[in-house]
Amino acid sequence: MTSSRPGWGRLSDRVAGTYPLAETYHSRQLADEMERVTLDVSEIVPLATGLSLPGTPHTVVIHRSEWMDRNVATFSHLTEPARRKLKERMAESGRTQAAAAIAERVMAAETRAVLSLLARRVLGQYELVLPTGEPGDMVAYVGPNILQMERTHQFKPQEFRYWVALHELTHRAQFQGIPWMRDYFMGLVTELVESARPEPGALGRVLEEISSRRATGQPVLDERGLLGLFGSPEQNAIVDKVQALMSLLEGHGHVVMDRVGADRLKSQDRMSRVLKGRRQDKRTAAFFRLTGLEMKMKQYKQGERFVLGVERESGWDTLSIAFRGASSLPDLHEIENPSQWLQRVV
Repeated sequence: MTSSRPGWGRLSDRVAGTYPLAETYHSRQLADEMERVTLDVSEIVPLATGLSLPGTPHTVVIHRSEWMDRNVATFSHLTEPARRKLKERMAESGRTQAAAAIAERVMAAETRAVLSLLARRVLGQYELVLPTGEPGDMVAYVGPNILQMERTHQFKPQEFRYWVALHELTHRAQFQGIPWMRDYFMGLVTELVESARPEPGALGRVLEEISSRRATGQPVLDERGLLGLFGSPEQNAIVDKVQALMSLLEGHGHVVMDRVGADRLKSQDRMSRVLKGRRQDKRTAAFFRLTGLEMKMKQYKQGERFVLGVERESGWDTLSIAFRGASSLPDLHEIENPSQWLQRVV
């Protein structure tokens, strides 16, 4: 690690850590293997989902620190409009560029603090936006985490790698095989970023919300964490849309991952049990609730329950209705009540 990295960067790298095998020939072999596995799985996913999977994605195996760097860079590009507006407002109010730069560094440090814990858990990521800010079609696998999971749980490497690729390639099919999905998702991101502006009377509203939640016996922090508490009603409405969409996509991806895995991988059931158990790790529960990552963890469970509920009531093919257009997507309430979504769209 170079000494030129800022202090918070070096600290988050230490929190994320590494895995000894990631510094050996195992990592090089993994890179070659994941490229081959990605190509193999790309032929299977269209058959399992009914979604086309055009072309070939770029594949990369990265370290935890690289995963953080890539996400910080992508986040920086996505939030550029909001940061530009913040600088303009600070200039209008007489604040200096130095103050804006400090605020920007604090935001980057907070982002890395959250990512440093996730970096120890993430196995793969389909990158819809590259760290350069350009549209992407990249599957990034976090090598140390894959190697560590294989060694810790004695998974068969070829099966575990195939299984991980299944999930990421299903996400690729969702964004590449559904023509409107990419623009819809990026539109939500843009809405959320642009809604991040000062809200007159925000402190009073937050204090009133805290008092109301305590009076009714609700937790002060819900699954959205501090964002849900301090976010404006407009922001929370957008977050709910994002949560509903990601629950659908993660649930769909997880069911496909398990279904195809059950047909092709002997260790499918055990791998699935381990992964689900890891998401319920009580040691990280408080951190997840504080940061809003609890919402991310619930996406898998809620989404899987929704997908299976739709299949049980109306058959697997009915799920394709959700991919016809944004108006057919389930909202957050319908994610928890598949029957209501079916009543609306079928």
